Amino acid sequence: MQAIMNPRPLSPLVLACACLLAGCAVGPNPRDPYEAFNRKVFAFNEGLDKAVLKPVAKGYEKVLPEFARTGVTNFFNNLGVVVTMFNDAVQLKGTKVPVDIARFTTNLTFGIFGLIDVASELRIENRNEDFGQSLGYWGVASGPYVVLPLLGPSTVRDGAGLAVDYVTSPFYYWDNQTRVRWEVLAVNIVNTRANLLPAEKILDETGVERYTFLRDVYLKRREYLIYDGNPPVSETGPRPKSLRELEEEDMQDEPAKK
Repeated sequence: MQAIMNPRPLSPLVLACACLLAGCAVGPNPRDPYEAFNRKVFAFNEGLDKAVLKPVAKGYEKVLPEFARTGVTNFFNNLGVVVTMFNDAVQLKGTKVPVDIARFTTNLTFGIFGLIDVASELRIENRNEDFGQSLGYWGVASGPYVVLPLLGPSTVRDGAGLAVDYVTSPFYYWDNQTRVRWEVLAVNIVNTRANLLPAEKILDETGVERYTFLRDVYLKRREYLIYDGNPPVSETGPRPKSLRELEEEDMQDEPAKK
């Protein structure tokens, strides 16, 4: 499975609208010149997910109570702050690095090794930065859209950045025993997949073409993150509204609907 501050899950209405908009797209996408190959990899990933990962994620969701799954999510999110910290430094965002350090150490110290998100309760900013974003910050073009085996949606630039993010992550230095490292990583993957089950249910109910939807959402979200929520206006006209902007508009309309 991306800067948005304190991200919240997209409302079902906004997600459904985004699905319909993505489903209306027709014709070849210039950012996806390898679509035929990407669809084959996508089909492989989908098959593997249905056969293995999704059933395991459902079992994980049934066995672990919600508070325990939240703790696991908080733990891995806090480890991810280390990657964000490194990339903030690469992007010369000097004012953000101390915030990242404060968030990581607060949760590590007072949140029982990150199981409790104390930093959010103290309103310490939560952000996401990765090396793909850092490359984009320094002007490296995203390149074509690609679907990576097992890893899913990406671009040439973001795919290359994954290697740096892995070396930067505490996972890489977790233990001298490779087995322990991979076991911890497996828990993270299953937990992440379980967190996606509610959103996937909404996606399935819309009946939208999954490949096109996931591609378009991924590309828009990456652009949003790289420009810290303020993508440039397209030369051909106003840029499409991001999912975050659509969600905020939906929230503003809720009082009027009531």
